Amino acid sequence: MAQELKNSFGRVFLKIEKDERNKWIHVNWMGYLTAENIKTGAIAYTEELAKSGYNCVLNDTRLILGSWDHSLDWVVNEWAPRAARAGLKHFAMIVTPETFAESTASNFYSRLKAFQTQVFDERPKAEEWLKQFSLNSRSSFKFSN
Repeated sequence: MAQELKNSFGRVFLKIEKDERNKWIHVNWMGYLTAENIKTGAIAYTEELAKSGYNCVLNDTRLILGSWDHSLDWVVNEWAPRAARAGLKHFAMIVTPETFAESTASNFYSRLKAFQTQVFDERPKAEEWLKQFSLNSRSSFKFSN
């Protein structure tokens, strides 16, 4: 069952789904994202990753409006190490080319060292890359703050 997180206006900004067939967590971000939305959402899907024991995330950012540069330092320096401790090893990010969100994603990709990341502009390519890891290994991890 998918989990939906809503902003202060009652609009969904993140859908989190455990994909049991592919053994990954699928997240779909949408709308304008505040720093608080990003922190709340990233922590929520990292907890889901830890509970599942999976090590892969399919992160779809194509419905984001605007940039999330305001949270890039937190994502790289705070969230990424936390996600790695929760078991994250492979992170496929789907972006819309030539958008503000894609620009931030490229910056994120270039700065990230905690786990392997690839950026894609098409979901099938992202899934193909992620399946080589998600379907070939599964191990359990405990989430810690």
